[in-house]
Amino acid sequence: MESSNERFGILSKERTIASPRFNRWLVPPAALCIHLCIGMAYGFSVFWIPLTRSLGFDRPIPCPADMAWYEKLFTTVCDWDKPILGWMYTLFFVFLGSSAALWGRWLEHAGPRKAGIVSALCWCGGLVISAYGVHSHQLWMMWLGSGVIGGIGLGLGYISPVSTLIKWFPDHRGMSTGMAIMGFGGGAMIGSPLADILMKRFATPTSVGVWESFLALAAIYFAFMMLGAFSYRVPPSGWKPAGWSPPESAAGNGMIAKGHVHVDRAWRTPQFWLLWGILCLNVSAGIGVIGMASPLLQEIFGGRLIGIDARFGDLNPAQLAEIATVAAAFTGLLSLFNIGGRFFWASLSDYIGRKATYFVFFVLGCLLYYSAPSLGRAGSLSLFVAAFCVILTMYGGGFSTIPAYLSDLFGTQMVGAIHGRLLTAWSTAGVLGPVLVNYINDAQIRAGVPRNQAYDTTMYILAAMLVGGFVCNLLVRPVAAKWFMTPEELEIEKRLAHERSAATDVGASHEIDADQGRWILVLLFWAIVAIPLGWGVWTTITKAMPLFR
Repeated sequence: MESSNERFGILSKERTIASPRFNRWLVPPAALCIHLCIGMAYGFSVFWIPLTRSLGFDRPIPCPADMAWYEKLFTTVCDWDKPILGWMYTLFFVFLGSSAALWGRWLEHAGPRKAGIVSALCWCGGLVISAYGVHSHQLWMMWLGSGVIGGIGLGLGYISPVSTLIKWFPDHRGMSTGMAIMGFGGGAMIGSPLADILMKRFATPTSVGVWESFLALAAIYFAFMMLGAFSYRVPPSGWKPAGWSPPESAAGNGMIAKGHVHVDRAWRTPQFWLLWGILCLNVSAGIGVIGMASPLLQEIFGGRLIGIDARFGDLNPAQLAEIATVAAAFTGLLSLFNIGGRFFWASLSDYIGRKATYFVFFVLGCLLYYSAPSLGRAGSLSLFVAAFCVILTMYGGGFSTIPAYLSDLFGTQMVGAIHGRLLTAWSTAGVLGPVLVNYINDAQIRAGVPRNQAYDTTMYILAAMLVGGFVCNLLVRPVAAKWFMTPEELEIEKRLAHERSAATDVGASHEIDADQGRWILVLLFWAIVAIPLGWGVWTTITKAMPLFR
């Protein structure tokens, strides 16, 4: 009988086994091709204001006050409001974590290429469905297209390179995952200004240009994601870099496992749930800041953002528009530091250890959150902005360091599947963080607290959450030997992951290296992802300059 791998042919994992002359530095840009596309999930808010007037064009057509939220999913007579559009974020991260958890084990067996292609079909296909939803003014189609189907694509695309990169870079686990996962943070930095350009290009007297932009982005992203998926290669079983030997410990802390834990056992260990708590608390605090970054800056500093000594509530419409522009620059700057932190902290963790890195996150983050209200009351804009930029580096660093932390504790054989299950912490944080922050802030304002002080309690609660993360990290210990797979179980798992044929066909002892031509290919591939990333960085820095004048 024909095997499933024979049926899929070029998509089979065996077809992705690297040749002896393959250069491992071709894998990170392949991962970036996918992560820079799906990272646009962070930038979807660029569509909210145009979508609030998709029927009215010049000004929104409000829905009746007594219209139920579920009626807004199907109405064609009034425009959507920002709160109901904002639920897209919740759908993104709920389905990202859920799909990663459900299909992480399948990914380990099927390989990154097949997972990357499914991710491209879901993410880009979701955009096409959303485009039709906008064109026909059916919000449920946007939720289904980008939120549910696109969210599944996010989950598979997010974890597709993790296990592969860790196996290619056992000598730099943190750095390798940092290179890929920084792309998810950078997706909005490229996608948001690109979407703005596209909407202006497609806007007409009878269209705000959103559905046309969705279709254009779907085509662009599909090309990049397919390039990334077909460029994935996996190392042969047992491969290691020339001249490198597995260390006895990581940065002297003895946290690197000698064996491999099966995904079905990993979730039963206390270490898994401690890391789940670490990620959930770190992300809840950071994602809360991202969600309120723009109004936070505007309401705390008010007219001081444009050199006027006036509170937020005393500004006229023109002045409010000016400070909104400054706040948008602040949001872009946070995105830039989010990206940089993903690479910086993950790379640093290779030298100081994962546990020490998270201790820095929780101690420094707690101090910065606790001091933020004082900086706001003192009117120190530069210090306030700097504090939140550092906070966002640690938010991003938490994402990029966690795969390496998992591989240290549970081994590399099934780290992708284990990482997928751990991402349910992100799904939880995607609901907990924004809801907690928004409801506390709203309750403070309704209680009569001035807007420029209504975030103080929120900051203290976020600081307390990081104290909880510190305690979780403190309790992490090496995984007990009883949880590791036996040699026989490991051999079975390798057969399921189609690794035996890799060792047979290529040879586990072969040195994979690169000749001059391969390095030229590496430079060209990196240029493909570096050029749009550089454009996004330049655009962000240019817009953020008013914050420091």
